[in-house]
Amino acid sequence: MVNKEFFAALEDLEAEKGISSEIFLEALRGALVAAYKKQYEGGAGTVDVALNPEKGSIKFYTVKTAVEEVADPEKEISLTEAQLLKKSYKLGDEVREEFVPKNFGRIAAQTAKQVILQKLHETERDNTLSEYSDKKDELMTCVVRKVDARNVYVELGKGQVEGVMLPQDQVPGEKYNVNDRIKVYVKNIKNNGRNAQVLVSRASAGLVKRLFEEEVPEIKSGAVVVKAITREAGQRTKMAIASVDPQVDAVGACVGNKGARVNAVVAELNGEKVDIIQWSENPLEFIAKALSPAKVISVTQVDEKSAIAVVPDDKLSLAIGRDGQNARLAARLTGWKIDVKSESAAAKLATLQQPSEEDVSGEEEEIAADDAAPAEAEE
Repeated sequence: MVNKEFFAALEDLEAEKGISSEIFLEALRGALVAAYKKQYEGGAGTVDVALNPEKGSIKFYTVKTAVEEVADPEKEISLTEAQLLKKSYKLGDEVREEFVPKNFGRIAAQTAKQVILQKLHETERDNTLSEYSDKKDELMTCVVRKVDARNVYVELGKGQVEGVMLPQDQVPGEKYNVNDRIKVYVKNIKNNGRNAQVLVSRASAGLVKRLFEEEVPEIKSGAVVVKAITREAGQRTKMAIASVDPQVDAVGACVGNKGARVNAVVAELNGEKVDIIQWSENPLEFIAKALSPAKVISVTQVDEKSAIAVVPDDKLSLAIGRDGQNARLAARLTGWKIDVKSESAAAKLATLQQPSEEDVSGEEEEIAADDAAPAEAEE
């Protein structure tokens, strides 16, 4: 089978798309073998296809093993018959004999077309995905293309890659409409054949971190470092920051002039509350700051990674937060178990734990009586 036009078209495709013709030829070879076996099911034996771009030829071969006595004619050939084809054949050699398949031209053409189109699509997708491999954990702007009962599908880049936002990566209360332009956080890139996916998120804490990097040059330059961040999407984020440069006010840099920087982030998050907290090497001091916006009177370590934070009576609900959210986020941010108590409750607990003077006096009398008892016995 000779088809110089076919190979010329492959060369044009390679020049246009930048995809090696060898990729297509290898895929086509396998596809033609499979197509031939399907057409001659039950009698094809072992078949190979040789593609020669220089000569513009496609050749089919039967492949059999040279044996003394033939048990399977489809896979074996006698050594005597093999040596008629080539005298140098020995027992166990692989014998290749060219043949011309009948009525296979139309099937071969259809197979070639399908394989080329499929391989072109797969290769372009793989190339695009490889470009996105370094986009993991990055912020990207995309366009919503489809919304179903569970997932949101977005278009990334020039439309060659589809991103998927799963239910757990969507912010409760946010509405996503087709053609909306939104910012997303690239969580992961999966390339499992046809099921290649870019997983994106609007609910990740990483989204907030990247938004601040966009708005705050000091974070992008490394002068201010995000030490920890935790989030309950759609409600509140707590972010702990520290300044590498002593001349840079970390909190002030993130808040911006008249709150411009933090307000830009909050606007992108549709009004979600964001607490910017000064990180501290002292864990108890860090806990006190993490309970912001509540004022903390004192923090006492109880056990390893466990502490009691005392707040004014009128700030207890603020410190704990709605459904315990503020205290819960503070615990996640610091990595400590935090027991929040009001000032009056802490004072009452301290009183209960401290022995009274009467109790101490009673103990002394018992001790004295115990000391006297042996003396009475001696009398």
